Amino acid sequence: MEIEIEVIGKGKVKAILDNRNPYTARMIYENLPLEGEANLWLHEIYFDVPLKLDYENPSSTTEKGDLSYWPPGSAFCIFYGGSQPASDVNNIGKITDNLELFFDVENDDKIVIRKF
Repeated sequence: MEIEIEVIGKGKVKAILDNRNPYTARMIYENLPLEGEANLWLHEIYFDVPLKLDYENPSSTTEKGDLSYWPPGSAFCIFYGGSQPASDVNNIGKITDNLELFFDVENDDKIVIRKF
């Protein structure tokens, strides 16, 4: 499942939703487009989404470029550097290009996720 993530006024990236947490990834994909305002924590960007999903195959670690869903906060997360999640997440995909875009994101930037 290919998606596009746009930071309004700053650029776009492509990503692939994968099978590490297939139900979570499918629910995200089926509810696109989603949008929110960026919140920054270390090298992570997250924002609330209107989906209430449980843990599927929770992980306490991520890799640079991972996309994740955080059930306690109903949040979509983008890990663009070396930071790790504050608590377990459902890893659902990977950024496939232009990861450096996220270093320019600021709090409250508008982010839109669409099917590609």
